[in-house]
Amino acid sequence: MARMYSRKKGKAGSTKPSKKAIPSWMRYKPKEIELLIVKLAKEELTPSQIGLHLRDVYGIPDAGVVLKKKITQLLKEKNLTQAMPEDLASLIKRAILIKKHMEQNKKDMSAKRGLQLTESKINRLVKYYKKTKRLPMDWKYDPGNVRLFAE
Repeated sequence: MARMYSRKKGKAGSTKPSKKAIPSWMRYKPKEIELLIVKLAKEELTPSQIGLHLRDVYGIPDAGVVLKKKITQLLKEKNLTQAMPEDLASLIKRAILIKKHMEQNKKDMSAKRGLQLTESKINRLVKYYKKTKRLPMDWKYDPGNVRLFAE
């Protein structure tokens, strides 16, 4: 897929196996994986961090294949979802880091461009989440008070 702003194709990354079957060497049952996910969510890990933790520590390559649902769907069923969607929160954290960098390096124009791109991505995501009712309609991203959102 092409990049949105650079008119280039992205570098190829690692891909998941196309075969959606439970590996024969995996020793965890679906109920055990569910309990692990709930435990990790209570430690306030994001769904992607939970997936990485399951892969690296417990050797579970893909929890979604075993559970027949995604980690976010399981967390929604157990009422353990976070107030703000994970991708929006990470974009806001990135904007905070770029702003902090811009305070120290006022002449860094490429960072200024990066901040503009990040904030436009945030605004597009907010518009989508309002439309799908994952954010309240009165929720607003304010670049001036952005540090309040991260906490």
